[in-house]
Amino acid sequence: MTSRIKSVESFTIQIARQDEPYLGGPKPGETTNAAGYFVRGGNRTVYPTKDRTVICRIETVDGTVGWGETYGIVAPAAVMAIIDDLLSGFVIGRDPFDVSVIYEDLYDLMRVRGHDGGYYHDALAAVDIALWDICGKLRNAPVAKLLGGARHTEIPAYVSGIPGPSLAERAAFAKSWQDKGFNQFKFASPHADDGVVAEFRSLREALGPTAMIAADLHWTLSDVETIALAHQCLPYNPWFLEAVCKPEDIEGIARAAEHAPALIAAGEEWRTVFDVRRRLEAGPLAIIQPEMGHVGITAFHRMGLFAAAHHRAVIPHATIGTGIFLAASLQASAVLQNVRAHEFQHSVMARNAPYITTALEVKEGRYIVPDAPGIGAEPSAEAIAIMHK
Repeated sequence: MTSRIKSVESFTIQIARQDEPYLGGPKPGETTNAAGYFVRGGNRTVYPTKDRTVICRIETVDGTVGWGETYGIVAPAAVMAIIDDLLSGFVIGRDPFDVSVIYEDLYDLMRVRGHDGGYYHDALAAVDIALWDICGKLRNAPVAKLLGGARHTEIPAYVSGIPGPSLAERAAFAKSWQDKGFNQFKFASPHADDGVVAEFRSLREALGPTAMIAADLHWTLSDVETIALAHQCLPYNPWFLEAVCKPEDIEGIARAAEHAPALIAAGEEWRTVFDVRRRLEAGPLAIIQPEMGHVGITAFHRMGLFAAAHHRAVIPHATIGTGIFLAASLQASAVLQNVRAHEFQHSVMARNAPYITTALEVKEGRYIVPDAPGIGAEPSAEAIAIMHK
């Protein structure tokens, strides 16, 4: 008899940074409030001063435990309430191998109320990842095998985030990673104090003609500004420009993708295959960037296949977490023909390594896809000790 789900729980983990927050600390005029949040003036987005994540633990009646993870960097209690108060009651008693059906059932619960994104889908992502983890463990196989087979055992990793107080220091930082075997990089425009064009110029001079260099523009430009900037960057052969226009400006993103002389990438804030469809129908977006922590394995796989059917590349986004949703992202990415690279958060991965039992490996610029049953990563005893309800 197939095992059934016995319990669904959520927890939060908070990890204090010994260094400064992601992309650097608050700049002049950016003050931290009592809750530990500050707003970056460059993109008007809230950031925490500590890393936080939400973990989902699902157990079957036979004692098999699956782990999922989603975003908890802002208001983690909101995600936890959705998991514990709503989703759990519709998962307990189900067959974990009905994982895609469960995903669709949970999506349907709130779709007519407009909950096709945001915290609701973050919560759904954590549950979905944990269910796939259970399926892999019950079948004693990596999730990639359950999705159809691991096409890739390694995936190129690009260095994301190039810190430093000056152009020269940032270029030297990037060069230090190139010396370790990495040749793909992405800088963030809020950290490019001398401007995006100057950053491209400096990095190109330091890294040479073969390096692939991208820019994350943090949704700060209009379509016209994006096109103009792409022309200015053209002498430095940009790999792609990411998050160019505000997410709701679908037409603007499409115009930028059509007219900019550089590849345009988007997608870290999307939640479903319908988000991909709307953007690809609007214009020739070159690269989609699903974020496992927002979408879960079921939606990620569907988004990747839809992109492949439209001959578009997938370069997954991956940001702050303990490593559980990163492991899930590598499993789902390993299946896709159209995966070109995967984000590597150097400032997060090494520091959070003690919080998972299976070390995620990055060697000479490439991720090694975990080959253990399930997603290939679980919270360590150290992580479990700091989990809170």
